[in-house]
Amino acid sequence: MQYNQAIFNCVPNTELVTDILSALLAEIGFETFIRAEDGLEAYVPLPLYDRREVDKVIASFPVEAAITYTVRSMEDKNWNEEWEKNYFQPITIDEECCIYSSFHHPEGSFRYGILIDPKMAFGTGHHQTTGLILREILEMQLEQKSVLDMGCGTGILAILASLKGADPVTAIDIEEWAYHNACENVQLNHAGNIRVQCGDAGMLGDETFDVIFANINRNILLKDLPQYAGVLNRGGTIILSGFYLEDLPSIRSKAEELGLSFNHVREMDQWVAATFVKE
Repeated sequence: MQYNQAIFNCVPNTELVTDILSALLAEIGFETFIRAEDGLEAYVPLPLYDRREVDKVIASFPVEAAITYTVRSMEDKNWNEEWEKNYFQPITIDEECCIYSSFHHPEGSFRYGILIDPKMAFGTGHHQTTGLILREILEMQLEQKSVLDMGCGTGILAILASLKGADPVTAIDIEEWAYHNACENVQLNHAGNIRVQCGDAGMLGDETFDVIFANINRNILLKDLPQYAGVLNRGGTIILSGFYLEDLPSIRSKAEELGLSFNHVREMDQWVAATFVKE
C-alpha cells in the first residue's frame, strides 16, 4: 500500500503534545507515529489522507502549541516490515517481561517473553498506557480467571494474561487490521486459549469475565463503560487506560455510578491506568 508521510513541527516538542497529536491523527486514518527531533512523523494510507481533516486537528488542538507540517508521498513498499526493522525495539518490563519482534534476538532470560510483530497495530509496550497495564498484569493473580481485552491492538495484554494462567481469554478490536495482527501474534505465542474477535462493545453478550482491560480513549470508555460493567463478574477487576490524569475524575465518576469501586491508579507522563473493582 502507498502511504503519505506527514512531518509535524511542534513547539513545544513535548511528549504531551506529540501524544495528543498522535491520538487525534489516528482518528482520521493515520496509522504509524514516530517521535522526531522537531515533533512527529506520521504515516497515513494515501486513500485516507485528507488535508482538510489534518488542518481541523491543528486548528482545534486542545493544548497550547504551534504546529506546522509538510506532506510527501512515499515509495510503495512493505512499510510494515520497514517499521518493524527500524523502529520497534525490544522492551523490558520490570526486568520480568521482554517484548520483542521476529527481527530481534533479545539477550538475557525473562520469566515472560512475548513475540510481537506489530503490523502497525497499537500496543507494543512502548506507549505509556500499554506499559502501565502490562505492569498491572505482572502483579496480578490470573490463574484460571476469565479475561477480556477490549481494544486489543496487537493482542499483547491478552497474551501476557494467558502466559500468567488466565483462561479463557477474549481479545476484541474494532479495526480489521488490528484483528488480523492480534490473530497472528496469538499464533506466534502459541496462546491457543485466546479468542480474537473483530468488533466493539456491541459484541458483548451473556458471557462474563473476572478481569477486563480496556485501553482505548476517554470518549469510548465513557460510552462503553455500562457494557463493560455489565459483563464484569462480582468481585471482578477492570483496568481502564488510554486517557490522561486530568480525565480521571470523569472516568471515576462514571465508573462509580455503575457500581465500580475505585481501587488505585498508576501514572506515567500524565497517562494513567485506573483500576476498579465490582463489589
